[in-house]
Amino acid sequence: MTGYIAGRILQGLINILFITVLVFVLARASGDPLEAFVPDDASEATIQLVRDRLGLNEPMHVQYWIFFKGLLVGDLGESKILKEPVTKLLVERLPATFSLAAVAMGIAMVMALPLGVLSAVYRDTWIDRVAKIIAFLGQSSPQFWIAIMLMILFSVLLGWLPVAGRSGPSSYVLPGFVMGWFVIAGLVRLTRSSMLDVLDSDYITMARGKGLHERTVIWKHALRNAMIPVLTYSGLILGGFMNGSVVIEAVFAWPGIGRLALDAVQGRDYPVVQGVVIMVGVFFVVINLLVDITYAIVNPRIKYSTS
Repeated sequence: MTGYIAGRILQGLINILFITVLVFVLARASGDPLEAFVPDDASEATIQLVRDRLGLNEPMHVQYWIFFKGLLVGDLGESKILKEPVTKLLVERLPATFSLAAVAMGIAMVMALPLGVLSAVYRDTWIDRVAKIIAFLGQSSPQFWIAIMLMILFSVLLGWLPVAGRSGPSSYVLPGFVMGWFVIAGLVRLTRSSMLDVLDSDYITMARGKGLHERTVIWKHALRNAMIPVLTYSGLILGGFMNGSVVIEAVFAWPGIGRLALDAVQGRDYPVVQGVVIMVGVFFVVINLLVDITYAIVNPRIKYSTS
């Protein structure tokens, strides 16, 4: 397994390198990057000075090398709007995004896994019908609408929770639930279908024939083998959560990565957009690596080889 992990880490580094090349090329394919740093009425002398300072008068491969060396030391440039290093802005926003992602994923897993398992075990009963209704509502209800309705109910009418902002533990409840609500729908459906496949397998029949308690058969043997597709889906969702939810962070005025990206796009803050895109790619590569390693922990039957 050590060789497999080393190979996956190498693949991840190659993927990250490809992401940096792609970001570099697309940024220049959309126009001259210098337009993001100088006003339209700048003099020719000013334009040339900025071009020299940023190395934009060098050949493309030299420009990429300058760009890549900056990435190695954490230099993503400076925000043209906020006049602060992009790395500093990302680091300041990461705790808010990470903590909200953890809360949302926790809510989704706690609600979806038991409901999906019970829906499969008690198929075609009222429990199964309730799970299907929740899944339908979760996938069909817009996030911004649910957020507004919950804000009106719990913040405006009842006054139990803060309307917006990141002020304490209570401020995580509404945005965390709204972020996790859509994921609950997908996890319930995926857990149910995986469990149905596993419950009809021969080794589950054998486990029951050996006299094991039904609770042990369901929650230890069946669920553990049904978790592979659930882990894959959860890894992709967690990657999206950690990169920030633009809708949720905009509605709840949450100071995270998603809101930073939205403000940067609206203000054409080229360095910040570039930094967010690179960070998004790195997060997905790392999370996919962790999911692959978790496969062997959840299901010991999976064996990795170096071939």
